Amino acid sequence: MNITLVDDIRRIPAHSWDALSGPAGLYLCHQWLAAQQDDPTAQVRYALVHDDGLLIAAVPLHVVDSEPNDLYRVHEVVPGRPPVRTLLAGARRGYLNAPLLHPALTPDHRREALHHLVTAVRSLAAAEQAQPWWLYVTDTAATELADVCGTEPVRLNEDARIPLPGSTFADYLAGLPSRRRVAIRRERRAFAEAGYELRTLRLSQCAEAVGALAAQLQARHGHPADPAFMTRLMRDQADGMADSGVVIAAFAEEHMVAFSLFYRHAGTLWLRSTGYDYAQLRGAHEYFNLVYYLPIEDAYAQGATALHLGMESLRAKTLRGAVTSPLWALEGS
Repeated sequence: MNITLVDDIRRIPAHSWDALSGPAGLYLCHQWLAAQQDDPTAQVRYALVHDDGLLIAAVPLHVVDSEPNDLYRVHEVVPGRPPVRTLLAGARRGYLNAPLLHPALTPDHRREALHHLVTAVRSLAAAEQAQPWWLYVTDTAATELADVCGTEPVRLNEDARIPLPGSTFADYLAGLPSRRRVAIRRERRAFAEAGYELRTLRLSQCAEAVGALAAQLQARHGHPADPAFMTRLMRDQADGMADSGVVIAAFAEEHMVAFSLFYRHAGTLWLRSTGYDYAQLRGAHEYFNLVYYLPIEDAYAQGATALHLGMESLRAKTLRGAVTSPLWALEGS
């Protein structure tokens, strides 16, 4: 095996990268990482492990110059850690992370490839005088990394997704307890009676409206955001992701009052963002319909088998059929 570093994922063939990243999901796929490539707040490198010319393992490496997202500041999410220069190994956005390893590797070769990745992380961190960390690592990956790194995982949060059995929304409902089915039917009926006009749009068509509503949601949860900044973020995301983001939006008199933004990737629908004009909402049901029920309908229509929901609001998610799994932080040295 040999290991190399490259400074631009666009120099790595997408098919080779995605042969590794498929099980890891949207936030480690070639297109998503390419869309984040030019973020000025970090220097990015990609550690690649080849064996007889085949790419068998990889990891993005981010030397962070400034971190705008407090949930990616190690000293704010890991107790007792001082603020220091940080190298983040793996995905830096999306709160879901794992080293990328070819699924056909034997256990011994898998461990050897992972050892090469960990060595690359440590070497770059030493050269940059940074502390290496893996954040929001999945359960299985955390166990493997802990074994190779010799460090104990720190639990950060939980990841949630709703499995979607069968082929229709009725199949989803059938898997829930009777009381929950009644509640969901009531929430869907209330949303229909509110009289919103529903539109399915590309992100490029509505980036300004989506940015403004996303800023309202951020402010409501204690993370004030400039609507102009959020709009630029949405436009950049639309450009970087080849406008593959799908927006389901609720309108009242030509004014967008709620939306959900998601991506379809590897048989899963990935909910990326939501937002609301709280002064214009007509009830408490918009959240449940825009976050859960309308995306689930789209997922079934596209043949997807899961809706990925990510962290936070775990009780609301599990009440609607989500299963959760732990997310971990590991020190890389």
